[in-house]
Amino acid sequence: MSALKHSYRFDPSYGYSLADLLAVGTAEEPEDFAHFWVNRYARAMLLDPQPVLEDLQQTVNGWRTYALGYTSTDGMKIRGWCLVPEGQSVERLCVVMHGYAGRDGPDYNLPFANTALIFPCTRGISRSPHPRISPNPAWHVLHNIHDPRSYVLGGCVEDVWLAVSAGRQLFPQAEERVGLLGISFGGGIGVIALGFDPRIARAHFNVPSFGNQALRLTLDTTGSGAAVRAMHKHKPEVVEKTLGYYDAASAARRIRVPVHFACALFDPMVAPPGQFAIYNAVRSEKNLYVLTAGHFEYPEQNAESTNLLHELTGFFDLL
Repeated sequence: MSALKHSYRFDPSYGYSLADLLAVGTAEEPEDFAHFWVNRYARAMLLDPQPVLEDLQQTVNGWRTYALGYTSTDGMKIRGWCLVPEGQSVERLCVVMHGYAGRDGPDYNLPFANTALIFPCTRGISRSPHPRISPNPAWHVLHNIHDPRSYVLGGCVEDVWLAVSAGRQLFPQAEERVGLLGISFGGGIGVIALGFDPRIARAHFNVPSFGNQALRLTLDTTGSGAAVRAMHKHKPEVVEKTLGYYDAASAARRIRVPVHFACALFDPMVAPPGQFAIYNAVRSEKNLYVLTAGHFEYPEQNAESTNLLHELTGFFDLL
């Protein structure tokens, strides 16, 4: 059992040591997994996202704040924010993806110099509402899960790709120096996006979700994962058919650029074996920061967050 005190009915460390986690493998993938995503990427690249920025006349910590809008696949109107450093030239671009709680605003604490930051809200979440897609993670994660082609997570991956397209249009001088960051939901979606997008040169994922879906279905959890497990009990064949295409660990095997990970030893919402399955699957240059816990408050949290941010500053300095 974990040394952290908690009230969950299950052990959020799942009995895995760090050595155990570093040995977690990847589930078998559908034969047409790569074909499925390569075709989706090709279709997304045919679209003009038509990005629009609106100056909000606000500067925080040296960042000028803009409202961002662009068009993704299926005509989805995606909205979010863009931060531009005041008094600096923009030489790099980073797309920053949110967790399943969405986001209320941009992060002003990322100390990346000469970098424009884009914070899109994926379809159905926060600033990108949709009448047919619930913003509640427990319902959002089930939207169209019966069909791999129309499952909502596929559209969210496309939202990441079109965010990169939008950013490259807005900051063409940085189009060859694009980074990607994602946490939890945004981490899992980001891993899948990165696996098939050669335009992204460097990435960081914090407690990424959707790793080794077959294993995740066997592990008790909270949040969106619990909703998927509940659906699986009633319609296992439907869920399994779709989730095979949405396994971030399978996509991670296709990554060819440097990646930095923060993976947790204890996490009630995104089971650590799934997080480490993604990290373990990456074959390119990779870095790992081990967190005591994810989706859980603990005494060392602030110190670990500070150390992690310091590592990320050096990592993205190389972008």
